[in-house]
Amino acid sequence: MSLTPPVFFKCLSDDTRARSILLIASEGELCVCELVCALDVSQPKVSRHLAELRSCGLLQDRRQGQWIYYSLHESLPAWASEVLQTTLAAQRDWLEPSLARLCDMGDRPVRQSGCC
Repeated sequence: MSLTPPVFFKCLSDDTRARSILLIASEGELCVCELVCALDVSQPKVSRHLAELRSCGLLQDRRQGQWIYYSLHESLPAWASEVLQTTLAAQRDWLEPSLARLCDMGDRPVRQSGCC
């Protein structure tokens, strides 16, 4: 499925999904527990919205031990990446409370650098 503007914007029309993808764009990748803390919502709600973002083709995931990390999909079209980066730059104030909670989170999972 190729990503079209209507699919892209419809997928981001929910506050939780929009905040999630902008947090991921800001941080590079995040796991569910980090998003639960940053967004101050339940784990099932975060997981449901991440699944929607994955099904739209906006996110990809990787497993590291017990953690699943989400990042922007590697084949995200340039125009979609530009929209996310522009929105992130222009709406930092809107995202700031979530970023602050994420910054204050204790016991964040430790990412392993590349294999071997």
